[in-house]
Amino acid sequence: MKIIKMTAALLGATLLGGPLRADVSVNIDLQKTGAPISPYIYGQFIEHLGRCFYGGLWAEMLQDRKFYYPVTDDYHPWGTSTDPNWKAGPYHYLKASPWKVIGPPGTVSMDTHAPYVGEHTPVVHLPGDGSWAGISQDGLWVLAGSNYVGHIVLAGAAGAAPIKVRLALDDGTTLTQTIQTVSADFESYPFQFTAPAASENARLEIVSQGRGAFKIGTLSLMPADNLNGWRRDVVALLRQLDAPVYRWPGGNFVSGYNWRDGIGPRDKRPPRKNPAWKGVEPNDVGSDETMQLMQLIHAQAYVALNTGLGGVEEAANEVEYFNGPTNTPMGRWRAENGHPEPYGVKLWAVGNEMFGNWQLGHMPLADYVRKHNQVADAIWKVDPGAQLVAVGEVGRWDQTMLTVCQDHMNYLSEHIYCRDLPDVAAHARQLADQIRRVAGAFREDRHDIPGLAARHIRVAMDEWNYWYGDYLYGELGVRYHLKDALGVAEGLNEYFRNSDIYFMANYAQTINVIGCIKTTPTAADFATTGLVLELYRHHYGEIPVQVAGETGDLDVAAAWTADRKALTLSIVNPDPDTARVTADFGGTAFAPEAMHWVISNPDPEAYNEPGKPPQVVIKKEPAAIKNSAFEAPGYSVNLYRQDVR
Repeated sequence: MKIIKMTAALLGATLLGGPLRADVSVNIDLQKTGAPISPYIYGQFIEHLGRCFYGGLWAEMLQDRKFYYPVTDDYHPWGTSTDPNWKAGPYHYLKASPWKVIGPPGTVSMDTHAPYVGEHTPVVHLPGDGSWAGISQDGLWVLAGSNYVGHIVLAGAAGAAPIKVRLALDDGTTLTQTIQTVSADFESYPFQFTAPAASENARLEIVSQGRGAFKIGTLSLMPADNLNGWRRDVVALLRQLDAPVYRWPGGNFVSGYNWRDGIGPRDKRPPRKNPAWKGVEPNDVGSDETMQLMQLIHAQAYVALNTGLGGVEEAANEVEYFNGPTNTPMGRWRAENGHPEPYGVKLWAVGNEMFGNWQLGHMPLADYVRKHNQVADAIWKVDPGAQLVAVGEVGRWDQTMLTVCQDHMNYLSEHIYCRDLPDVAAHARQLADQIRRVAGAFREDRHDIPGLAARHIRVAMDEWNYWYGDYLYGELGVRYHLKDALGVAEGLNEYFRNSDIYFMANYAQTINVIGCIKTTPTAADFATTGLVLELYRHHYGEIPVQVAGETGDLDVAAAWTADRKALTLSIVNPDPDTARVTADFGGTAFAPEAMHWVISNPDPEAYNEPGKPPQVVIKKEPAAIKNSAFEAPGYSVNLYRQDVR
């Protein structure tokens, strides 16, 4: 059975196996409180990987718009891969150009002598006999009545015009924008369409019947309602989620990322092979775009720095770009890019998982601690107020970092991922077990390592989640079920019990990629795990209180609101039968009615799918509380709020 027993100093649960009891009793000592829950526990993590940004959060509809891959007559753009490490079934990824040649073989060549961006630019050679020639991309989704805007960068011979930009729909409808003249130098030309019908396989064509040749530097197509390049529907969900902080841009990605590639005019930023994952990084989203997103969703950025292949000066320059005044070299560059005011980023991850041999730039621990300290010194020279999160892993790595680098960090990063278990209660318990394990190890280190306790270093669990199942939403795009939502709720409860240890937690990752929001090209919705994160963020209390009692498989946690005028009670029930929890509040009287939020479904495998009616939702209803008894339906996350009488 599960025994929830906390002391004032350590709000930690002890878990034992056992059957669920339909009726359980707990003692809630309202005078024994833990450290206030940090709002950063509700943080998120977004990485340049799969369909997190491109194909998810960013509104660009076109694949490989900067022609990283050469356009050839051999059209086979998609590859299929598996992930044996995580037992993920086949998923598709872009391995070659998604642009199809219109015209006979040899119609398109790649200019490597004076490319507009990247290593080469496609050149369309026109036959001059009145037949059409150009390139096209299919697989585009559009909604009936929606507007779409774009631009194309062209150069060419005078005889190459007029050039047509056409959007062809499934039903045979073709919408055309005509560019009457082009010059020998690259120029950008806008276009727009209104889709008369919906399509999931629309095709964009760039064609001409003229003479000579024309070059396509780059092009773009987005829904007209995008918010500075971001998808409006996804931004709305991010605002609803209300996470206070986002870790960016990685993850494994960051150890091979040159942040300068994401700066300056977007069309001229070079496309690169993603250094850690499948696919191409077009660098359309960089530092300035990310900070604009943070402004849109009222969140803070937590920026990860490249301590893999990146050097000390590179990290310091990046911090200066974000935070330096305009009389510094990087601050002046930021101002030239349209952002004169410093962004004021406070939180910085000094590297990512540098303990792992999968990490670009991995090095022995003895070498890395020196590099960490050098990077930290360089950052603090640029910005003395920077808050630094060091790379951590429980065991020897943590002990060495906390010994050698304790005066060069403010927080220590940890990561946990859990896989699928057949038993629902055991599956749901995993995250809480791991969160408690890390907290326990950190407490031991704090006790054993000289000088550490006085520094008040806390843990940033800046990656945590379930990771299992097939990649249905692109690379790492797994589906989440109700049983995963139960586990996330138990994980949050465990963070609250260890609020003295955990400063921040970043659910990994927000969009599609093991994410709490899933998208299609035209729809977006919360996965089951996102519902829990939203519910707790908006309605759970801030001051955890002691809960003690034998509760079987149930997970019970409680917290005062900040003003101590109401108590919130969380009950996670990972079993099929309804349970009743009777609470002893030690004489404190509460109002007989409570507000009850519940996430439940009779099927623990239930899931939500964007564009379809959800199977799992948050239900809110008043509840009459008699004799301090609270009900929890089978397979449910429950949150009760009672006002003090």
